[in-house]
Amino acid sequence: MFGRIAHRYDLMNALMTGGRHQAWRRVAARLACAESGLLALDVATGTADLALALVETGRARAVVGLDFVEPMLGLAQAKLARRAAGTRVRLVAGDALALPFPEGTFGCVASAFLLRNLADLRAGLAEMRRVTAPGGRVVALEIAQPTLPGFRALFRAYFHRVVPWLGGLISGDRDAYTYLPRSVEDFLPPEGLAALMREVGLREVGVRRLGLGTVTIHVGVA
Repeated sequence: MFGRIAHRYDLMNALMTGGRHQAWRRVAARLACAESGLLALDVATGTADLALALVETGRARAVVGLDFVEPMLGLAQAKLARRAAGTRVRLVAGDALALPFPEGTFGCVASAFLLRNLADLRAGLAEMRRVTAPGGRVVALEIAQPTLPGFRALFRAYFHRVVPWLGGLISGDRDAYTYLPRSVEDFLPPEGLAALMREVGLREVGVRRLGLGTVTIHVGVA
């Protein structure tokens, strides 16, 4: 599915969020890179926006961006070639449920809009923790259902009606953008995700809400 929409992925992200998705990634990157000189991992890098945000914090000496969707990696490589910061990002084909790295390889591990798509969420979180060095941070940026009563209904109408229509118009794949809101509804609430992060061994787990509660950033320490 992500391969089918890769050619319009960045454009749709910008349109759906009013351009705010990049600001959210920058916040997530700053929270992930708590110290300087880190080697960072961006799991499910897509078109490498979070990988670039990690580099641009000035704290990551290098970033590995991993994904298993070849069309996304192709677009990511082209984007990196156009950006000065791209020389510090290395792309790797791999599976988030079986990360091809030894334990404790990275000073921080981050993901953006990945977790809802994992076939085994617990295994994915455990893998992220496994490859993070002790004391390093695991950070996940995700879409969430807002809790403000009036806004919640408005957001749901937008997400379930406007987004599939817009996705069909822009990407030619309405099904992919029908899946998106359904995946959010089926996903754990922020409190449940935080609890699962603790269960896989992450400490000091915290949740930050952005975008009127439509986005969360989960942070845990390995």
